[in-house]
Amino acid sequence: MSEKNKETKKQPDRKYLFAVLDDDTHDFRFVIRGTKHAAVFAVVGCIALICIITFCLVAFTPIKRILPGYPSYSTQREAVENAAMVDSLETRMRIMTLQLTNISRIIAGEKPFPLDSLLAKSSVGKAEASTEDAGHDADSILREKIDSIEKYSLRPSGSEPQLEGMLFFPPVKGVVTESYSPAKGHPFVDIAVQNNSAVCSVLDGTVIAAYWSDDTGYCIHIQHSNDLVSIYKHNTRLLKKVGDRVSAGTTISLAGDAGSISTGPHLHFELWHNGEPIDPSLYINF
Repeated sequence: MSEKNKETKKQPDRKYLFAVLDDDTHDFRFVIRGTKHAAVFAVVGCIALICIITFCLVAFTPIKRILPGYPSYSTQREAVENAAMVDSLETRMRIMTLQLTNISRIIAGEKPFPLDSLLAKSSVGKAEASTEDAGHDADSILREKIDSIEKYSLRPSGSEPQLEGMLFFPPVKGVVTESYSPAKGHPFVDIAVQNNSAVCSVLDGTVIAAYWSDDTGYCIHIQHSNDLVSIYKHNTRLLKKVGDRVSAGTTISLAGDAGSISTGPHLHFELWHNGEPIDPSLYINF
């Protein structure tokens, strides 16, 4: 048995014939002769050749534009245009930041930054750093000035807070029937309106209270920046709840004749700063 196995192993690989015959004449039309290993190598070679041709077509011809994931010429052009537009907008934003910084310095009684020199620095690749440094310097100086004023009480007591730079949105459209008068125990304003008139937030802020009172109906309080709080009373319905973020001009409630002490459809509006009531008519055109 061992000798037969050795003879079998020594035998050469069998050769195979792949032929295409004419059905009528039985003549050979196509003939391929080879061993099993040659057939495997031929198949692998064909697959590799197909892969190389496919790669070349995708990489070096416009065919790749029809495949998903490859940007088209119009997309590339739009990307370049958008990049240029973003750069232009960034430049404008830097200029606007410098202008706002100078306005703040002028209001604080300080000398404004020279725009030409700062913009010249930005042209050599340091625009963002220069703008940010200028803004930080201005903010630091203004903050130190405000801190010193509050520390040493340089502002006269009882003076109105400086909020002229803020833009307040009128809470309702109506007629002021009773103005702000702390001496008469009326540190707020009453505005006569039609029943169920929309009440809007005067500034961006967060609702910190929303409740019902037997005396003043539905009430809503909003916390704003700069330690400002606005209060709206005698509402017939609340449209926001505690924790909601609101923007200036957002409808927060409906004014009416709610509450036992109400004398008609109106809005009771209060504005507080640092825990003290202030006259809303100084900043809002009712």
